[in-house]
Formats: sequence, C-alpha cells, structure tokens
Amino acid sequence: MPLEAPRLDDRTFEDLVREARRRIPLYTPEWTDHNLSDPGITLIELFSWLIDIMLYRLNRVPEKHYIKFMELIGMHLREPEPAITEQTFWLSAPQAIDVSIPLGTEVATTRTETNQAIIFSADETFTIHVPTLAAVLSSRPAQRSGESRTFQPQNLRRLGVGFEGFPAFANPPQVGDAMYFGFNEDLSRHIMGLDFDVDVAAGAGVDPSQPPYVWEVLSNVEPIEWTACELNEDLTRSMNVPGVLSLHLPHMVQGRIAEQTAYWLRIRLIDAPPSVPRYLSSPVIKRVAVGSWGCTLNASHSARITDELMGRSDGTPGQRFELVNTPVLPRRPGETVLVRISNTEAESWTEVSDFGSSSPTDRHFVLDSGGGEVRFGPALPQRDGSVKRYGAIPPQGARIVFTTYRHGGGIVGNLQRYALNVLKSGLPYVDHVANRRIAHGGLDAEDIQDAKLRVPHYLRTLERAVTAADYEYLAKVAAPGAVQRVHALQPPTVNTGEVKVLIVPRVNTPNAYIPADELELAEDVRLAIHTYLDERRLISTRLDVLPPAYFWIATRVRLRVRSFANPDTVRAAAEARLFEYMNPITGGPEGTGWPFGRTIYMSDVISALQGVPGIEVIRSVDLFPVTFDGQGKAVLGEATAEIKLVAHGVVASYRHDIKQDE
Repeated sequence: MPLEAPRLDDRTFEDLVREARRRIPLYTPEWTDHNLSDPGITLIELFSWLIDIMLYRLNRVPEKHYIKFMELIGMHLREPEPAITEQTFWLSAPQAIDVSIPLGTEVATTRTETNQAIIFSADETFTIHVPTLAAVLSSRPAQRSGESRTFQPQNLRRLGVGFEGFPAFANPPQVGDAMYFGFNEDLSRHIMGLDFDVDVAAGAGVDPSQPPYVWEVLSNVEPIEWTACELNEDLTRSMNVPGVLSLHLPHMVQGRIAEQTAYWLRIRLIDAPPSVPRYLSSPVIKRVAVGSWGCTLNASHSARITDELMGRSDGTPGQRFELVNTPVLPRRPGETVLVRISNTEAESWTEVSDFGSSSPTDRHFVLDSGGGEVRFGPALPQRDGSVKRYGAIPPQGARIVFTTYRHGGGIVGNLQRYALNVLKSGLPYVDHVANRRIAHGGLDAEDIQDAKLRVPHYLRTLERAVTAADYEYLAKVAAPGAVQRVHALQPPTVNTGEVKVLIVPRVNTPNAYIPADELELAEDVRLAIHTYLDERRLISTRLDVLPPAYFWIATRVRLRVRSFANPDTVRAAAEARLFEYMNPITGGPEGTGWPFGRTIYMSDVISALQGVPGIEVIRSVDLFPVTFDGQGKAVLGEATAEIKLVAHGVVASYRHDIKQDE
C-alpha cells in the first residue's frame, strides 16, 4: 500500500464551525439564537474560514520537505527541449563562388495579428560549394558470371560545350545500366542542379511521370552503399527534352570508381513494375552543366544570444547574475561564462551542477536554466574558525560575460512542413527558405509535479544502469525530447552479458498513420543515448542502442454497416482505430504501444474494431506483411491470419483496405 503523509491538522471548515458553536453555552450562555441568520454565527464562519486557510498552509509543510529532499539528492527540473528540423536554403541562382550560411542564421514562421513568429536558428555553419565535374561515366552491369561492370569515360570538354552526344545507357537499355557523375567537392546536403541538353529523338518509350530510374549517391565505401536522392524537380521529362533536373543530395563519401577518385552521383535503371513503361532506346546526352541551388542544414527552435554582459564582479563569494532571456536551453560546447579581467585578459569558466566538489581554485559556476540565474561559489565558515571557499571568485571589477546561449524551446516549436518560410536576416544570394521536414522533439519545461513522480526512479538507479528498467529510464533522461518509447532486452532474450536498448523516436502525431521515415532513429540521438548509458553501465556489459524491427502490416477488412450509419464515416473511423491500435507508440491492448515480440492475430483486429460505432458485423479480416524495396516502394506479402514477431520487433500500421461487404 502507498505511504500517505499525515495531515498536520485534519480539521475541516465544518469541524471548526461545529467546535465553536459547542463552546457558545460555556462562555456566553445568554446567547441563545444559533441560527445561520444570526450575525454571531456569521462571524464564527468567517473566522473558521480564515483558520481553514492557515491549516491548508500548515498541511503543505510535508510537501515542502519533499521538495527540499529532492534538492538534497541533486534533482532539478528538466529544461525545455527545442524542436529540431532540417531547413532548406534556396539560392536565387547557381553562383560562381562558395556561399556560406553562418551559424545561428534565424528563420521564422509568418507573424500574424494573433500569433507571434516562432524562430529557429541554424545549428551549424554550412558552405554551399561550387561543384566541379571531375568525371562522367556510362556503365553497364556484368554480362556474364565472373565479369565486372564496364565503364566508359566521356570527354568533359566536349560534353561541356555540347560538341557531341553519347547514349546514357546501352541500346537497348537494360536494368542496372547507369551513368555516373564524379565531383571534386563534397556536396552532402546540397541541392544539385543538372542542366541537360538531350537529343529529343532519343529516349523513347517511357512515361515522363513515371521514370524507370533512380538517382543515388555513394554514401559508404566498405561495404559499398548507395543512397537514393530526393528528386526536387525534373524539367527534362525523363531525359526526353532539354531542361534542368534538381536533386536533394544526402550524405556523400569519396570513393574510387574506374580509377577515378571523386564524390559520386549516379542515375541507375531499376527493375520497374510491368505497369511502368521502359526505355525502348537510350537517351542521348549532348551537354550537361552542374550547379548548386542551395543546401539543407540542421536547425532548432531557439534564438542565439552572443556576448551578453551580465555585470561586474564585486570580489565577494556567492555572487549572482541574471541573463536577460529565459528559459535557457541546454548548453553546447563553447556556451559558457567568460570573466574579462582586462581588455586583453579573459578566463573561460566551467559550468557544474553544484559546488560540492569545487576547490578554491576551480573556475566553476552554476546556471539555473529556468530563471537564468548564474551563481558563483560561496565561502562557508568551518568548525576551526577558518573559511572554506567552494569555487574561485571572479576578481573585483571583472566583467562577467556569457559567450553564447540559446533560449526558447517548448511544444510550440513542433511545426508542420513549410511553416518556416521567413528569413530573419538578409543573406547574399539566398532567395527563400523552407523546412521540408516537420519540426519535432519540442518539450515544455518540467513542472514540479512531474519531477516528484521521478523521485522513485532516480533513487533506484542513482545514475547507474543495472536492470532493464534502469536502462529504459536513463535512456529517456539522455534524450527526453527525441524519445517516445524505450524497451531494453536482457538475457535470456539476448546473449549473456549483453543489453540491447530499443528506441522508438518521438513523432508529432503518434495515434495516426506514421510514415516510415518518421520512425527512423537519428544517428545523433542514438549516439547521445549510447554515450550516456555507456558511462553508467556495468563494466562487463555489452551495450547496443538501436531502433526496433518494425513489422509493417496492412489489413483487408470486410464488414457490414448498420442501416442508420454513414458507410464513409464508419470506414474512416475503423481506419483511424486500426492506425491507433496497430501502432508502436499508442497501440496494443493497453494503449501504450504494441508489446515487443508479441504476435499479432486476426482476432486482435476484430477486437479493436468492435468498439467502432456503426459496425454491425465484421465478415472477414486478412493480415498482410509489408516490406519495402530499395526505392521505398511497399510490397505486400501473402494474406495470413497471424504474423509472428521477433523479440526486438514491434507492429506498425501501413494501409488498411476497409470496405462494406455487399
């Protein structure tokens, strides 16, 4: 049973009034009218109300002691977490010089009469390089076993002026044929523009809206891996007319192909479905010119403040200074206090959580993120009459400067795509901005009630990971704004001495259809959690942090709708219910996420749909396992009544075919 703190005085307002009325005959026997209309009774109720307020304050003393105990064990309220996104900067035209996007460049939403602008700032300095074409190769896959892929280099000078053309692929084109473009510069996260001049008489047979090829970049060399690019615009109509084709390039690495070292981009013919027309003859490339149209970089919901002067030191211990803007977001390397002793001399100080381990020579400070208060170490008298300093004291007259800090954060920063479209400061050559991905991960600052619920977990782990529950709790602490669900696997599910921590990332709309790309675990989040847990694990434990195996499932449901119900409304409600139920975050019988490793049965779907209003009877249910090919296209498996999951697997909804059975 839970322990209940006693009330220091358990008398209520009614008890106080009743006790006062019982004392009337003892002290004032001549007072005989005890009705509510009597003025004396009114005064008794008034004073009882005032005493009740005092008792309420008194009974809050245990709560205050609880909070002081939280301070004693080193707990503090978590800072707000900023939402993060990828911000794309578009140039007005390809430039002949490199263009730099400075760190802290601010973009914002459109300000209205009722809503203030929400500001995001760039988390890195990015340089948009001018691409230099180092090689163009046409290639065919091996024709026979034991042979290697063949490459045919093209003359760059002739290709640049359009002196002669060459077929991009073999004639007739075959699956696997490719054309390679090698660059001297690392064009990771660039918007690449390729201006093609082609022979309009070639490249026949394809549907311009369904090109049978994919653009890829070399993203790993051992083993060799190619990553698909995101097509922005294709004005060449599948290489049939002259025009510009632009791509959003992912991460690239330098590799060696056909004795040429470069950063590689290729166009490769794929094995398209029978419904997609294929090339009857190869496109002929007469001329190609390349240029950078922009870049995509990381941004977070924050505003950056640089070199804020907080005041001057008076040379005494325990000094306090305040920052102008709050709440202050978690500090990054280089964001700290600078004590300027003179115009030529300055000292960088280190932030600590408390001064318990600080010596008199340690240049330490403590920052309250919520209130923005910067504190320096105190000096306390000892038993022998001496005074001990906890941390150094800034010299008298020194200027106290915070080099850089970020403020902002909160759930208000979780924005939809293309909401960030205003550039706060002008940048040369930049035409417009847009966030092509949703902004996610924003969390408000923690309140005291939530912090009180964390005390048992905090005391149990004591910042050490031993049990599965410890790993799950500490993983959420390591990345609170980026983690939606954590599950730790320990023996006998995994090998002895091994722990696998499965991370489901945070999404904006968890109870609806979740695209596959939103469930991808960002590498920086995975690395932050792994580093945090690695410092707290047992020395003999092998740790791995990874995403779960998502079992994507589609359904085919045939049902009968009640006569008074609208079939479209019922179908939409049934689909929404399946998205919510077959879900790694809100799904499962308990509504807390589909249990890891639990098989899904046809009866689970029937049980989930029984509560949907308007359904009279469910006639049939089929489950289909869904896989994705290299181009992200979904492939449905055979219909089945159950799908088994591995221990590290969890269910995710694909699409559901729900129709009324005639």
